[in-house]
Amino acid sequence: MTIDEILEMMDEILDKAVTVPFSNKKSMVDTDQLRDCIDNIRYNLPTEIRKAKEMVADRSSIIQDANEKAEQIIKDAEEKAKKIVSEEEIVKQAKAAAQDLTAQSHAMDLQIKKAMVEKLDGILSDTEKSLAKSLNEIKSARDTVRAAGKKVEAEQPQQQ
Repeated sequence: MTIDEILEMMDEILDKAVTVPFSNKKSMVDTDQLRDCIDNIRYNLPTEIRKAKEMVADRSSIIQDANEKAEQIIKDAEEKAKKIVSEEEIVKQAKAAAQDLTAQSHAMDLQIKKAMVEKLDGILSDTEKSLAKSLNEIKSARDTVRAAGKKVEAEQPQQQ
């Protein structure tokens, strides 16, 4: 069950809460049900964090792959340059082409890295916002439950 689904269940519990008469719109909720929801959030929160860590690991893997591809392009360019006949003009042209390919591969490597960093930053930012929103909703729900609990305790006749 995802955190969003659990929060939806908590909303349903609050929507189904019974209004306490003469209490200025205060409601009673099933605290056991609400506690179960909070426990489920605590259980599922590490899953959300693990997913974020996996995204970071994927970023490293993608950057490593990009580096390997760039190195292979450079290696290929250097090998092509060595195979060209050693006449002076042809050698000069080959060296220029190899340098161009090297510069292009370095530029491509930088573009790939930049794109991956931006994409991962966006994903992590969205995850961070989602987790922050969920945490705020949980805190708000806990505050509501505590307030309802205090109200119920205050309304109980005092025993002497």
